[in-house]
Amino acid sequence: MLGQSQDRLTGSEPLTILPLTLEPEAAAQAHYKACDRLKLERKQRRMCRRDPGVAETLVEAVSMSALECQFQFRFERWNCTLEGRYRASLLKRGFKETAFLYAISSAGLTHALAKACSAGRMERCTCDEAPDLENREAWQWGGCGDNLKYSSKFVKEFLGRRSSKDLRARVDFHNNLVGVKVIKAGVETTCKCHGVSGSCTVRTCWRQLAPFHEVGKHLKHKYETALKVGSTTNEAAGEAGAISPPRGRASGAGGSDPLPRTPELVHLDDSPSFCLAGRFSPGTAGRRCHREKNCESICCGRGHNTQSRVVTRPCQCQVRWCCYVECRQCTQREEVYTCKG
Repeated sequence: MLGQSQDRLTGSEPLTILPLTLEPEAAAQAHYKACDRLKLERKQRRMCRRDPGVAETLVEAVSMSALECQFQFRFERWNCTLEGRYRASLLKRGFKETAFLYAISSAGLTHALAKACSAGRMERCTCDEAPDLENREAWQWGGCGDNLKYSSKFVKEFLGRRSSKDLRARVDFHNNLVGVKVIKAGVETTCKCHGVSGSCTVRTCWRQLAPFHEVGKHLKHKYETALKVGSTTNEAAGEAGAISPPRGRASGAGGSDPLPRTPELVHLDDSPSFCLAGRFSPGTAGRRCHREKNCESICCGRGHNTQSRVVTRPCQCQVRWCCYVECRQCTQREEVYTCKG
């Protein structure tokens, strides 16, 4: 999945989760094995195994988050390359790219779990019952709302609590929470009218999460405005202290909160340029770029090559009744731009 060509990503790729069709006992064993195959810590594996829907949802969340990351960074020097050693090297450092990965991953898991609950794919949760919907306009609870309450609680427990000693752990947990908060901020109440002749005397309402594409766009903006924070103690002596907030940002009451109280992404280290091949990315040599949009930035001043090629694509498509789309094949010449090495 992560090796897909960036040019084919649209942000709306389908994600198919195959249902279990085994006998109950065999299905339980298959679920345990699915959890065991995932690279989880002991507590996470226990949480996975206690609900047959979790393993599938975890896989879906990882796929969805990775695809969205690739889509949001398709025009950047770092295009969310996560193969092999690049991912491991990135996660060892506190770059703002790492902050985005933690946030998009927690957001993806929160989103996928809430949807799985409302779709009936989980045993420990169901639709959101939303007891606090207003009744002033004779709203009636109906439909099946996305269960954000269950999913956000699960994700916070699954990803671990903030450590009071480990500087990096506090930063990672903060960025995890930013992902969850962005999901919460995008919840909307959807209503359907009921009444004589289409009147809206009674409305059936339920809560719905924003499309994950919108979540990715919001987190990409937070990435671009991420705040760098630093330790207030002598790190050379190996002492892990509180994190000092960025200039002009207030910390918690009395300055006791180790992280600045902000819904923004935070990071510890300055990012590399990602121009040349190294531990964190394969570099940008040979990367396709758009001449008017990003060749200068992506190619890091090295210039780009231009290649002319002939392509054939469907064109002049028409919908035929019933039930197919008929297209002509059009041939055209196009220019392809790639960064020089």
